[in-house]
Amino acid sequence: IIATIGPATEDKIPELLASGVNGVRLNLSHNTHAWHAKIIDKVRTAAKKLDRSVAIMWDLQGPKIRVGEVEGLIEVKAGDEIKFAEVSNGMSPEGVLPIQYNIAPHVKVGDRIMIRDGVITTEVTKVQNGVVTVKAKNAGKFGSNHGVNLPDTIFHGSKLTEKDMEDVRFGLARDIDYIVLSFVHTAEDIDTLRAMIKKRKKKVRIITKIETKPATENLHSIMMASDVVMIARGDLALETSPEQVPIIGRKIIEMGREYKTPVIMATQMLESMTSSPSPTRAEANDVATAVSLGVDAVMLSGETAIGAFAVDAVAMMKRIILSTEQYMRDSGDLTMLSRDLNATDNAQSAVAMAALTLANHVGAQLILAETVSGATAQSISSLRPDAAIIMASPDVQVCNQLAIIWGSKPYKVPRRRYIQARLVKSLVHKGALKSGDYVVSAFGTHAGKTGATDTVRLLVA
Repeated sequence: IIATIGPATEDKIPELLASGVNGVRLNLSHNTHAWHAKIIDKVRTAAKKLDRSVAIMWDLQGPKIRVGEVEGLIEVKAGDEIKFAEVSNGMSPEGVLPIQYNIAPHVKVGDRIMIRDGVITTEVTKVQNGVVTVKAKNAGKFGSNHGVNLPDTIFHGSKLTEKDMEDVRFGLARDIDYIVLSFVHTAEDIDTLRAMIKKRKKKVRIITKIETKPATENLHSIMMASDVVMIARGDLALETSPEQVPIIGRKIIEMGREYKTPVIMATQMLESMTSSPSPTRAEANDVATAVSLGVDAVMLSGETAIGAFAVDAVAMMKRIILSTEQYMRDSGDLTMLSRDLNATDNAQSAVAMAALTLANHVGAQLILAETVSGATAQSISSLRPDAAIIMASPDVQVCNQLAIIWGSKPYKVPRRRYIQARLVKSLVHKGALKSGDYVVSAFGTHAGKTGATDTVRLLVA
């Protein structure tokens, strides 16, 4: 479970983590760097007290295109002509409305432009001298700062704004685990951010939002270039259509498991709990469906950022997840989800499949994945085993990053060989295992070497 932190929860972080939150999202569209730094410290302090690994996600605003400052609400009728242009000095030519991004080099005649989150649909009829002329397809009203979507337009080049660059530099100097990249169209859009991370010698991973139509047409390459992907259903519905979003989501989830790229489901999962103590039946079903399809994580946005029942929303989401997963185990649906998806495309995947096969054969209670980079753990997780997965790593940041991976329970362990016996003994002492339980261990015989998992061992608690 991932929770967005906002005014409603900045002082409730210990309660959120205790209720089941595994990752927190910091939305850089709001608040100051000082505020976000304070939240990072609060999360780490609370996680340490609970002896938990928690992922911190740094969500960049991206080039969100908005209408500039206009007077009051502008009412349009079907067939009306509207002119837009980027305005740098605060003054726009007569009859031309300001827009906070120069879209003229990118759009062409026939492209759709959606205003106010799709309330008004328009079509480009002319592009000249930086002015974009559109014709309204339906009536509606819009005003200052209302969002603009361009579902038919591909923006080439880096999508990082100056604000994004400042936010990245600040975040990389702090204790974050993931950077969330918005407005991605192609895999190349990820390159600039990846280079910034590499230049500063950080191990921060990238979560790519799938929220534009071009992204849905480049899923293969984006999936391969991303560490994690997020199905951002709000903008995705505007960029495609509401009826396509569930189908696109299913495709992304299946590809995620195939490529071992974790998937987060986001947007309006328990939206009514922003102001109500209980969700609608449709929302409960939405969360259960995401779980049954095999997503790695589900995310709360406004529910925890500004909601009146933030902690209750987390607790409700956890109950839905546990109930659904129990049904999947009892019905055999989880076993169906564990089918081999290109599981032997390399040696590491073959070892993961061997661990799964052994665990299923002996009815193991858990699989212990010793991992330096997290790759072995993710390979095993992608197979969706029935057994619980303990992901043991000597790297604190890797443990935090693994906190949002399906079925994971990260443990920080010493950097030395053969830690299985000590860890199993500890789990027995904590009551997580009982004497005689089987544990399947996957590890590398070359301690501390990334990508060197080569051994599967059966242990008895």
